[in-house]
Amino acid sequence: MTASHPYEALMPRLLDDARTAGDIAMGYFRLGERSSAGVSSKEGGSPVTEADHNVDAYLRARLPAALPGAGWLSEETADTDDRLSRDLVFIVDPIDGTRGFIGGDARWAVAIALVDRGKPVLGIVHLPARGETFTAIAGMGARRNGEPITASARSGLSGSRIAGPRGTLDAMARGGLAFETEPKIPSLAYRLVRVAEGTLDAGIASTHACDWDIAAADLILREAGGLLTDLAGERPHYNRKSTRHPMLCASAPHLHEAMLSALRAASPAGG
Repeated sequence: MTASHPYEALMPRLLDDARTAGDIAMGYFRLGERSSAGVSSKEGGSPVTEADHNVDAYLRARLPAALPGAGWLSEETADTDDRLSRDLVFIVDPIDGTRGFIGGDARWAVAIALVDRGKPVLGIVHLPARGETFTAIAGMGARRNGEPITASARSGLSGSRIAGPRGTLDAMARGGLAFETEPKIPSLAYRLVRVAEGTLDAGIASTHACDWDIAAADLILREAGGLLTDLAGERPHYNRKSTRHPMLCASAPHLHEAMLSALRAASPAGG
């Protein structure tokens, strides 16, 4: 059987690479305990482990070989302008949710996106410690462990379940909204795919999320029927000179306008 989509034939190879990358990270992970990996601090103070670097090195060797000519952007690889001249770019977070990974929280992910002229066309969010793998190819729907997923059908914010920065959620609640909150999720990619599978109705990304945090999950969310935009309603664009984004809102489709209105009102106190 021939692939019906130009990236469908590529997905099995990239899935194998994601799973092997997850296995590398799992060698350092201790559920409920501190990781065995050595930890250092990056510029700005965020932690990075030897597991992050080893996963990055593995994926840097594997993924571009699967699609010669594609560019590369990873949280743990020094960035260059070379990627800006490429139509196709791999955007990777070797371990999204490093703080959770270090502390023994299973909610971290290997995130891999393929972007074509600024738009994600293939996405993988693999959570090896949870046995969950979310995938999407543009125009072909989203899946969790091979089964189709769809975003929530909820149409009102009252009673909805929302995850995001505590300051922003508190500001929304002070505005009179009644909703349930989710305990902090270390991986932003996992937060977004939780919206894609409908176990969250909405998720918020605070200012300065980067391409590697969101690109793969963005496609999975959209293919599941959800939306991800900034507070002006604009979709993220990837592989620009700056990798950073403003505050973003992910939600079920019928909640999006209400979420944007609530976030605009709450954003001065956002976290």
